[in-house]
Amino acid sequence: MSAAPPPLPPPPRDPSLVDPGRSLLIAGPGERARHLRSRFFTLLCTLSAVVVLVPLFSIFLYVLRRGLKGLSLSFFIHLPAPVGELGGGMGNAVLGTLTLIGLACVIGLPVGIGAGIYLAEVGRGKLATAVRFTADVLGGVPSISIGVFVYAFVVVAMKRFSGLAGGLALAVVMIPTVIRTTEELLRLVPPHLREASLGLGVSAWRTSLFIVLRTAAPGIATGVMLAVARISGETAPLLFTAFNNRYWSTEIDRPMASLPVQILTYATSPYQEWQDQAWTGALVLISVIFFASLLARIAASRSLGASR
Repeated sequence: MSAAPPPLPPPPRDPSLVDPGRSLLIAGPGERARHLRSRFFTLLCTLSAVVVLVPLFSIFLYVLRRGLKGLSLSFFIHLPAPVGELGGGMGNAVLGTLTLIGLACVIGLPVGIGAGIYLAEVGRGKLATAVRFTADVLGGVPSISIGVFVYAFVVVAMKRFSGLAGGLALAVVMIPTVIRTTEELLRLVPPHLREASLGLGVSAWRTSLFIVLRTAAPGIATGVMLAVARISGETAPLLFTAFNNRYWSTEIDRPMASLPVQILTYATSPYQEWQDQAWTGALVLISVIFFASLLARIAASRSLGASR
């Protein structure tokens, strides 16, 4: 009898069939290239963020180094000192800036929020299209052009510079931001809230004011703080409207001091004492804008957390 042939070796088995979890560890075709591309673009985004942050922090640290030595209580409570005398402060400019921002909010916020409610709740017809187009165009107009416009129609009519004209110019600058922010945030309110309110017999205007607006209030506050942060550093409109004042002035129909104009005046002067105070004023102004932006971020995060 002939010997039996040797048994054939078993066919190779797919490792994934033996251990299904093992297949997840094996890179598929092109997987390595996708990982490399992902890491490359992540690194590129990180480098872009660093490129943006380096000049920002460089400017802040330089202003901090030049202006911190003049920061004291007297800077906020004393008037500017005459040329050649040491000391003094920018208390009138700090008070004037706060007054002008308050006037801008009193004038601009009702108009901006009201127009935003109209665009979000109605948003149809030629009037809504015109309002939306005007807000978009006005948001791109240079602030100096707004200052010249207010100068021609307010300052010339009053025959003098005034804090009222400065507040009006800043209000026109902030209105487009408030309008677009209010409109977009009101559109994010869930429609079932409106339907539930209307289904209970509440009128449309009460629904818009007490249900929709109240729900979007934290987000609208974020837009308001961003608008305030923008107008806090505006200089060009105030040169044509509020001008300046070296004394305490709380009368809105008279020229009024402001930090941006005072910084410009001191920074371009040939006196070293004034130039040092200009750096301190720049530090205070940057701090105001920073804290306004920080409050906007905090309000936005709380609004996002509440919506979730």
